[in-house]
Amino acid sequence: MIYDVTVPISSSMPVWPGDPAVRLSEKTHLSRDKTHTVRLTSIEMGSHTGTHVDAPFHMIEGGKRLEEFSLETLTGKATVVEIHGSRSIGRAELDRLTWNGIERVLFKTDNSMHWQDGKFYEEFVYLDPDGAEFLVERNIRLVGIDYLSIDKFHSESHPSHFVLLKKNVPIIEGLNLSAVHAGEYTLVALPLNLQNADGAPARVILMN
Repeated sequence: MIYDVTVPISSSMPVWPGDPAVRLSEKTHLSRDKTHTVRLTSIEMGSHTGTHVDAPFHMIEGGKRLEEFSLETLTGKATVVEIHGSRSIGRAELDRLTWNGIERVLFKTDNSMHWQDGKFYEEFVYLDPDGAEFLVERNIRLVGIDYLSIDKFHSESHPSHFVLLKKNVPIIEGLNLSAVHAGEYTLVALPLNLQNADGAPARVILMN
């Protein structure tokens, strides 16, 4: 089974407040022999639109760029962990779980229900800094979450980003895990091959 956990990109999708809005504009021109219309789409959006990967350079001066990560880091065994009813994910929530053999973790929270809101959801569930430290201590290679930031809304210092990105742990934000159950999957996360990139939109699938 293949699960597409990517948020569809459209001009009406929610974006992080202050980020570039998504503008998809149809452009057309007549073919040279005037027998048909050629269509293409002009795409305007930020590098952290929808489902996307954060590289260390997003927050850290001189940090690793996205293209410096191997696809092996973004592809492989991943575990979807469901945490419901919590405003944030901290060490206490994570310590209750079994972490043996987990390499990449994707958090399914109440956030996944809010992709259909039609507007930006400010009260999204986030990862506490002590939760991020817990994951680093266990050598987790990649962390994903089902809304547009791993830090809480209005965070001024982005502490969880810094904990993970300083250790070169890439972050996938903006996942839609509503159709996926907890368990082990094969993750394929393919960001656009932007150069000198702080991040990029990605097509992300899970297979089992």
